[in-house]
Amino acid sequence: MSVLRFLLCGFVMCAVFGGASGRTVLAETEYPLTEDSIRQDGVPEGKVIGPIQWHSKIFPGTVRDYWIYVPQQYDPSQKACVFVVQDGINRAKGWHLLPVLDNLIHKKEIPVQIGIFISPGVVPAANDQAQPRFNRSFEYDSLGDRYANFLVEEILPEVGKDYSLSDDPNDRAIAGASSGGICAFTVAWERPDQFRRVLSTIGTFVGLRGGDAYPVMVRKHEPKPLRVFLQDGSTDLNLYGGEWFVANEAMLSALKFSGYEVNHAWGDGGHNSKHAASIMPEALKWLWEGYPGEVTAGTTEGRRTDLLIPGEEWVEVSSDHRFTEGPAIDGDGNLYFTDIPNGTIHKVDRSGNKSVFVENSSGINGLMFGADQKLYGCQNGTKKIVRYTLDGEEEVVCEGYPSNDLVVLPNGVGFFTDPQNKKVWRFDAEGNVTLADEGIARPNGIIVSPDQATLTVADTDGRFTYSFTLDEDSQLQNKQVYGHLHLEDQELKSGADGMTVDTEGRTYVTTRVGLQVLDQLGRVHFIIDKPQDAWLSNAVFGGENLDLLYVTCGDKVFCRKIKATGVRPWEPAVKQPKPSL
Repeated sequence: MSVLRFLLCGFVMCAVFGGASGRTVLAETEYPLTEDSIRQDGVPEGKVIGPIQWHSKIFPGTVRDYWIYVPQQYDPSQKACVFVVQDGINRAKGWHLLPVLDNLIHKKEIPVQIGIFISPGVVPAANDQAQPRFNRSFEYDSLGDRYANFLVEEILPEVGKDYSLSDDPNDRAIAGASSGGICAFTVAWERPDQFRRVLSTIGTFVGLRGGDAYPVMVRKHEPKPLRVFLQDGSTDLNLYGGEWFVANEAMLSALKFSGYEVNHAWGDGGHNSKHAASIMPEALKWLWEGYPGEVTAGTTEGRRTDLLIPGEEWVEVSSDHRFTEGPAIDGDGNLYFTDIPNGTIHKVDRSGNKSVFVENSSGINGLMFGADQKLYGCQNGTKKIVRYTLDGEEEVVCEGYPSNDLVVLPNGVGFFTDPQNKKVWRFDAEGNVTLADEGIARPNGIIVSPDQATLTVADTDGRFTYSFTLDEDSQLQNKQVYGHLHLEDQELKSGADGMTVDTEGRTYVTTRVGLQVLDQLGRVHFIIDKPQDAWLSNAVFGGENLDLLYVTCGDKVFCRKIKATGVRPWEPAVKQPKPSL
């Protein structure tokens, strides 16, 4: 634990940095500024341009001001780092940020950077009897990528017209206080490809607009390449949405658990800028420590569901398709997948050689091998379930039913989903079709457990998966809402699509937020990031040891080696361990 000590007027003030627990009790009046927060003789003074008015398209009707800080050391021929601060020039002044930046840049303790101090939007009042619409809470407290996109698509390009700004996320920091603090974190959380250094003071990680979910999401998500500094005090707000200090402690715990580069300053201050101003120089120096070394993602020690292998990232397998789906692995480890709009099935053999396996298969979607080593597919364009021999000859299994995805059991019985009609159908080895279930809002992905005792159906339009037990005749019984999925902000639909399972009985569900990994009890333990910003449609295990996780995502197919072993549904049942309660 490192401790800052400030000696002033005969008393000592302590602010705790980096410790896992404990805090020094301070009087709020004992937060003096250091020399780095006060203008010094001989230090070049940067200039501030503004206010500049901005009318946003992403936040329609809003008007706001922003200011630009330009240090004297700025060289237009060199791309400068970027420091975005929420709540405009008043926040910068409250933190004494201008002399701090001047002093630290002069001493080369932080890199040369352009500051952008931006206010929240306001929709002007319609008349003198009406109130404006104040957008601060909506813009700052909301989760999701809207505000990040506002910065990336509107403000940064506009400032970039006049100043040379780096587009490297390692060169970008973002900061804020209170709602601006959670906003700063949200921007980097949603867009680590744009910002990787975060300063949050008295951050509002409470239940105003869903921010109280962050500690859980930080623990469950694949770690992102972020460096985060948190500041708060024990007498911060305690209101209907939660207790600010407790929430910040929970964020610190979650970030530490997930292996993030994180530091903090706890005190006894309230919901103001006094403590933050006193530690601002040290916070900024830590935020830029080691620059230009890159901020990288950490790892979690002792995670219950430990799937990731350091250094093993998503690798592109195939590209230049329109929309990929239906990944399936044959007995020799070859990968097959569909390109639905083009009506093709592609093959990638174990050596990485690519070929077209089948052409002109109208609307071909989900694929699955059967015990007969034939490739079964949902040919929705012709309303058929078909199967292909390994030399590509098509056979009709049954017809007359819309279909999306399917699973085939070792005994030749199969099930396929019919999202259009909210139904799940069963077919036998002779192609006889019967109704297995109806009523799920949008049944999509379908998979059987390793022990072949339960069947899971994903609901694209809901937030749960459905579980059925399979009786001795492979009939569905005991339907139940079971798996609980996480949603994107402002989404009531999970986007749950394809699924696969591993030998531990875990279910991997492709969703809007990523690949969610559920234990046998239907609880999400971990969320693996999508390989690209596109629809994550399906997943399957492959490779020599069934430890390569393949996913179809938008126009591409990717794979990633993880610490898990997959199961082929058409092979004999695999006994899974008893789940931990």
